[in-house]
Amino acid sequence: MIDYNPKEWFRYIFYFQKADTVRKLTPLILTIGVYSAIVAYLLLIHFRLGENNDLKNISLMHSLLGFVISMLLVFRTNTAYDRWWEGRKKWGSLLNDSRNLALKLNGLLDRQMKDERAFFEKMITNYAFSLKNHLRNQFIIEEFEDTAFFIRSDLKTDEHIPNQIASAMFHKVIELQRAGIILPEHTILLNTQLESFTDICGACERIRNTPIPLSYSSFIKKFIFTYCLTLPIGYAFSLHFLVIPFVMFVFYILASLEVIAEEIEDPFGVDSNDLPIERICNSVKTSAKALLS
Repeated sequence: MIDYNPKEWFRYIFYFQKADTVRKLTPLILTIGVYSAIVAYLLLIHFRLGENNDLKNISLMHSLLGFVISMLLVFRTNTAYDRWWEGRKKWGSLLNDSRNLALKLNGLLDRQMKDERAFFEKMITNYAFSLKNHLRNQFIIEEFEDTAFFIRSDLKTDEHIPNQIASAMFHKVIELQRAGIILPEHTILLNTQLESFTDICGACERIRNTPIPLSYSSFIKKFIFTYCLTLPIGYAFSLHFLVIPFVMFVFYILASLEVIAEEIEDPFGVDSNDLPIERICNSVKTSAKALLS
């Protein structure tokens, strides 16, 4: 049985986090409110237009276009959430593959092989952190566990660091096979996780480097803006000055959906709505250390 707690509703309703859409849209919401007040004043006070004026029929346009704009926003948010969820699945796979690789190496490498076990412990951890930095267009080598285990010390910001680390791990596996420490069939066993690392990196790059088409996103913004600009003209005669909060609320709902979609369509950033990549990287680090340390 689900434990219903009404306090959670009030906490989420009245708590505005840093990335909340209210904070981001406040200037635009206030601007729309001022615009609605000016339109209502001109129509009702200055020009003294009655309720039988033809401008009232503009509200029919909003009734017809309301369904269209709702379908566009539903498609927009669903598409953005699919990208967010795919990114989460890829990082979940990275965590699982890191654990599986560490688990297999733990069984293949003797306890006395401290250098080899330390190498893979650091490199598995470094791959997760390097992929995080790569997706954020950062180059923070100090964040890695131990730069001494890096394949090269002269890496530059334009290098593909995740590939360098994956290559180092594969090269180490081949060295161990040639030395007779692991068998060829063991190399095939480890190759599954090593290939998966690169596949996950490529999938995340595809999400990051393929944004929603600009023309589509621009059209939705223009549609919302035009829709809300014409709202006070059509509803001022029936709502009078109550049209001001009415238009502000409608604009907040429609614009918030577009802002949320923009935030989650690139899920690898540092916003509160992005993926918890830092936590996943620390989980990889903890798992690798527990199995190979």
